[in-house]
Amino acid sequence: MSFQPITHLRHVDLAVPDFAKQRAFFGGTWGLTEIANDSGIAFFAAEGSPEQYIVRIREDERKRMDLVAFGAVSPAAVDELHVRLGRAGVQLISEPGALDTPGGGYGFRFFDPDGRVVEVSADVATRTHRKIEEREAIPVRLSHCVVNSQDPEGLRDFYVTHLGFRLTDTLYSTHMGDLMYFLRCSPLHHSFAIARGPHVSLHHASFEMRGVEEYMRGTGRALRDGTRLTWGPGRHLAGDNTFSYFHDPHGNTVEYTTELAVLEEDLWHPGRHDVDDPITQDQWGTADPMSESVAKEQFNDPDVLFVAPPV
Repeated sequence: MSFQPITHLRHVDLAVPDFAKQRAFFGGTWGLTEIANDSGIAFFAAEGSPEQYIVRIREDERKRMDLVAFGAVSPAAVDELHVRLGRAGVQLISEPGALDTPGGGYGFRFFDPDGRVVEVSADVATRTHRKIEEREAIPVRLSHCVVNSQDPEGLRDFYVTHLGFRLTDTLYSTHMGDLMYFLRCSPLHHSFAIARGPHVSLHHASFEMRGVEEYMRGTGRALRDGTRLTWGPGRHLAGDNTFSYFHDPHGNTVEYTTELAVLEEDLWHPGRHDVDDPITQDQWGTADPMSESVAKEQFNDPDVLFVAPPV
């Protein structure tokens, strides 16, 4: 078996100019729980997840995605990944060591080919979590993260070759070629995906709800709070999951979803889905048809790439 060190998506970290507004959004409208806040940095957990936190926000005059973090199967896997990346010429930010974020753990950071900061860690302490009750419309966990790239094929190959991700499905257009690659590190259809975009940025971060009832109630709460709905409610074909895409106060796309497909990996063969087929984008037919204007909503602002290791 090939080297597959990654077990799951841990958290997504964002830098934002209006820290107070973003903090109020995640802790209020979006239904996350703030577990720590210190000098312009706040950490948010999902009540149904054992992860210490699934979103970190940091105050900065420039908006950007600070990093994406993945869990590893063991400290030994962390060490081996560090060695393999170094030998492959990947730009490493840190050596494996103790982490000083909530839950601690053992990990390191590096730059992917787009200049995006990636953190991989193991032995992070779990958080006391609970069962989300019926009609309780708050996120259970962080479902997946999608990024924009000008070279999605190259980025796909990097994550498959070096981090052991597997290609699950591809979205394509007969006029524009491949548009999105869905990658998995577990039987879940995808934990990470790469979209073709005009620049490096966050496409969207997705939050899993308990079920369709809770997903719809969460969608309604966000709408009542004045959060801008950019696409949905609907149900994708690839992944078979529901979607409601919103913009947070800084224009990052955040999604409520549920019922993401769980695969029999030994039997799965990657599929190709034509985005010009309306069923591909929305099986229900309840969302606006996919169009250039809808697609642009997820382009986001270009990330300001780091010239030094991030906080």
